[in-house]
Amino acid sequence: MKPLFSKKIRFVRQGDQGNVRFGNPPQIHNAVLLYVFLLFMGFSFLILSLRLFQLNIVKGGYYLRLSEENRLRELVIEAKRGTILDRKGFVLAENQEADINKIADRISSRRVYRAKEEAAHLVGYRQIADKADLSADNCTNKLQLGDRVGKKGLEQLFECDLRGVAGKKLVEVDARGKYLKTITVIPPITGKTVKLAVDLDLQRVAYEAIQRQRAAVVALSPKTGEVLVFASSPSFDPQKFEDGDKSVMDYFTADDKPLFNRLTEASYPPGSIFKLFVASGVLEEKKMTVKDIIEDTGSIKAGSLSFGNWYFLQYGKTEGPVDMIKALRRSNDIYFYKAGEKLGPEGIKKWAGTFGLTKKTGIGFQEVEGLIPSPFWKEEALKERWYLGDTYNTSIGQGYTLVSPLQIAFGVLPFANNGYLCNPHLIKDAPAECKQVPVSRHTLDTIREGMKEACSPGGTGWPLFNFSVLNHTLIQQTLAKTPDEKKASVEAAIKRQPSYSKQIQTACKTGTAESHGESTAPHAWFTVFAPFDDPEIMVTVLVEEGGQGSDVAAPIAREILKAYFERIE
Repeated sequence: MKPLFSKKIRFVRQGDQGNVRFGNPPQIHNAVLLYVFLLFMGFSFLILSLRLFQLNIVKGGYYLRLSEENRLRELVIEAKRGTILDRKGFVLAENQEADINKIADRISSRRVYRAKEEAAHLVGYRQIADKADLSADNCTNKLQLGDRVGKKGLEQLFECDLRGVAGKKLVEVDARGKYLKTITVIPPITGKTVKLAVDLDLQRVAYEAIQRQRAAVVALSPKTGEVLVFASSPSFDPQKFEDGDKSVMDYFTADDKPLFNRLTEASYPPGSIFKLFVASGVLEEKKMTVKDIIEDTGSIKAGSLSFGNWYFLQYGKTEGPVDMIKALRRSNDIYFYKAGEKLGPEGIKKWAGTFGLTKKTGIGFQEVEGLIPSPFWKEEALKERWYLGDTYNTSIGQGYTLVSPLQIAFGVLPFANNGYLCNPHLIKDAPAECKQVPVSRHTLDTIREGMKEACSPGGTGWPLFNFSVLNHTLIQQTLAKTPDEKKASVEAAIKRQPSYSKQIQTACKTGTAESHGESTAPHAWFTVFAPFDDPEIMVTVLVEEGGQGSDVAAPIAREILKAYFERIE
């Protein structure tokens, strides 16, 4: 019988103890190691092959795109925002061209405000869009993170038109993000130009006249409702917002509220200008006639309270018998106390509403609605009953009555254009939106005559008595016949001659309304249109806590009219 193993087993002695262990032949040991190594290499190759298959076949497109995206960078080129022009083409705001050679994530287009404080409340300003702007954006070309958006004024009102469409610049960069070359440029699309009805020259005259006061001025074209002047003071510099000037924070905390648009966002008692609407109401409802006489006794009683006429309170004098024309000419309070009593509080509210004073004008800016009080309103708001004294106060635009300067200008328009309420609008040559008020020609003529008398000797609008301006057409005709070397001296001489001026008949109404401010000085109001027979312009001025309307607001209106009628087209 053969042995179980063909080779002899070696016994190896170890140490002195005589321990014995088995030993494998070297060939078997090496073969096992080789087998394990080859198995490991094969497995590794399989894993590597699978990984390469995944990277190149399964996700090859993904990693190729990722590589391209790391190599290519898309830059945003801001669009030039639309230019804002005045009616003559003068620039109020425009954008500089973006420098497309610049390398930045956003290539900016800086906006430059050519008209600053004088038109800030009209134009508005821009800021970086916040979350609310992004979520509320209703323009076709949507805002993107980092875009600037219009805030206030025209910048906000015409945002969708002015915005434009951003461009793109595709550039190649190296692994460190360093610019290598430009691949392509998609130019931005400039926003639309907005041409205003506003006259920048008049706007500057108006702002210059009010800039040291808390005041507002609006001038309208009576026939169309075009806004010729839209000024509020104090004001601000919109360029500071554009350039990121940190001092803009002072605007938000200043006591005089320079960001507050007093033309549309503020409301005040209108004072005696309100008498125009009360007069219209009593005539239309036949509660009084033009020839009805009210005796001015200086003051009248309502319960225990006494209500005086301004002339009596200031000078201790009375004006005797007063009819409607005289009441308007002299702004007689006693007459209108009685007129308001005949019309009643609900009638006063009705006729104020007829002339648009119970709603916003719809100009597009943020507006207050104002307030024409009534017994129902007083009961609901103050939990108090209505008294005859409330009617007296409302009749002369005092008490709880509140309107904005733009509302007053809007309401007075029908007296300048023969009976039409024309919505104030800011765009030149936009279609006029006018509706006729239900007021007779007789009533309109009566009010107009009273306003004419108010701006004539004996009326309350003394700064506009015998209003005249230089006749530049005649001056230019004379200078055209004068030798060049004598033009300067001749022009100075002829401007002093009455024959080179022309008189313009105006129609106006003053207003002085009690305020509840710290100074206790009244609000000064003045509204005027001219020329009387064919009005071209109507101006309304409000000076907050300024004093008497005739002394403070009327001279401002006069400066604007002078600039308008002396301008050379």
